[in-house]
Amino acid sequence: MSDHSNEFSPESLMMSFGHDPSLVRNSIKNPIFQTSTFEFSTAEEGKAYFEKVYGGGDTEDKNKSLIYTRLNHPNLVTAEKRLSLLDESEESAFFESGMAAITTSLLEICKSGDLVLMSFPIYGGTDSFIKNFLPKFDIQFLAFDPEMSENEITKLIEAHPRKDRLACIYVETPANPTNSLIDIEMAVRIGAKYSNQGQKVIVAVDNTYMGPLWQKPITLGADLIMYSATKYIGGHSDIIAGACSGNATLISRIKKLRSGLGCMASPWTSWLISRSLETITLRMEKQANNARKLADFLRDHPKVAKVYYVGHIDAHHPQYALYKRQMTSGGAMLAFDVVGGEAEAFRFLNAVKLAKLAVSLGSTETLTSHPYTMSSSNMSVADRATVGITPSMVRISTGIENPDDLLKDFAQALDKV
Repeated sequence: MSDHSNEFSPESLMMSFGHDPSLVRNSIKNPIFQTSTFEFSTAEEGKAYFEKVYGGGDTEDKNKSLIYTRLNHPNLVTAEKRLSLLDESEESAFFESGMAAITTSLLEICKSGDLVLMSFPIYGGTDSFIKNFLPKFDIQFLAFDPEMSENEITKLIEAHPRKDRLACIYVETPANPTNSLIDIEMAVRIGAKYSNQGQKVIVAVDNTYMGPLWQKPITLGADLIMYSATKYIGGHSDIIAGACSGNATLISRIKKLRSGLGCMASPWTSWLISRSLETITLRMEKQANNARKLADFLRDHPKVAKVYYVGHIDAHHPQYALYKRQMTSGGAMLAFDVVGGEAEAFRFLNAVKLAKLAVSLGSTETLTSHPYTMSSSNMSVADRATVGITPSMVRISTGIENPDDLLKDFAQALDKV
């Protein structure tokens, strides 16, 4: 059956891509394959399947070689094909959490004695893994500020005793929660400079804030895209999942370790992801439109000191060219500083009615949270101060509600400050 991938847009193909109705009694939707194991027709087939999964064979061969659900299953195949289509990547992999995707990938890329260059700030869980866990395996880290130039970052690497062991450049752009931008193509150039015949420096981009719709790191030269698929990909606050995309060779390596660790996405999770990807364009476009209206409202409010929103980057901003080159939208994530401090931020958060006070992001409902004491609280006080995560900061993940209702809700909550 033709996948029509060269004929129609990903937005249209999400309804059925990766699913062949003829294989499941002509069901329009892929059923949930709630099984732990798959029967072989012959012993010879079983042998061949194991050879394909653990040895040679292209991606399609491996996808058809169904053995055991920890290794592969039909719902996983469908979800991964759809994400690859959106990301314009050769292959993708889904996991049971975003941290599972991040940790599995970094453990596969890095080995003892290596160095990881990371942008700063990044999500608190990733920050903690790189700074506190990887050193147990003698993998060191080096952090750079988003304001640093390519030359300054290069000097930072040159001054490190492990400059010749740089294995990965890990960037999160826009950064959580400050919306700071990192030039992906710059990271790729730095990676190429420190690559050699023995080791290619892998450029990994956490694309969670932009999702597979508004930013395409693979087309900018990145090797690996990372996601908390709980967010825009899942989009309904009803699953925990993670994902990565990249070239077939790299993803095959990561999938092999995923099988060993046993952290692949389950049939139920994978089915929900495929369901969610059918509406991802509708959801994300609505969220972006709502975010723009909310950010404009907050920018003009007397009780708001500062708004952090990519869509407010204009032609006078030093990162305007980067924004236009790298992204197709301002996104749906924003943050703002309340005039005051933690007490004033808490008054706002406690007063919202329509929006929900909860961590996470990218879902259909608008979420408010306090990064300083919540999602970024595992960062040191000094690190939070360095990157501008203050007690007065409130983070907003914009949902798909009526925008007038959101403005009304935020207005009444700010009245309580």
